Amino acid sequence: MKSTKQLHQPIIDQCKNNNAKAQMQLYNLYCKAMFLISYRYVKDRFIAEDVMQDAFIKAFKNIDSYKNEVPFGAWLKRIVINQSIDQLKKNKMDLVAINEEITENVKDDGWEIESDISIDGIVNKINELKEKYRLVLSLYLLEGYDHQEISEILNITENTSRTHLLRGKKILKEQLKNTSYAAGY
Repeated sequence: MKSTKQLHQPIIDQCKNNNAKAQMQLYNLYCKAMFLISYRYVKDRFIAEDVMQDAFIKAFKNIDSYKNEVPFGAWLKRIVINQSIDQLKKNKMDLVAINEEITENVKDDGWEIESDISIDGIVNKINELKEKYRLVLSLYLLEGYDHQEISEILNITENTSRTHLLRGKKILKEQLKNTSYAAGY
């Protein structure tokens, strides 16, 4: 049985030749997942749809740079995330760098909690956080980016990324504890 990568490769090759039908096929294969990724960041269905479509246009314009080193979906996902972040920046989102002295004193004390909260419940709690924490937690925990990548994407220092992650985790931990206490009644 062929892998997804092998099944989609002929479509990707046709897209490299500007085949509109192949572009539509590729769009249909990935649009729902890419919309959800964009929506996770921009929090508005209409903006998420615009961002996703802009990301596809960018992907089709730059499809020759796709070299099969990673799955196509992962390559496209990175474009969607970057487009989403760019949209947030356009909306004057302010990610203020935190004083370097403060970041050196922040320690991760672990944050396991006993709870029967679902992954969706945790993602919902992440989505309720302040923008700066939500973005770093989403990029780090949900998308798997490291602090260097996050610092480049959000145009913040790695220390600021670490601090936002640790503070976001602390707030999230408290919210999850409160949720688990509330669920016990």
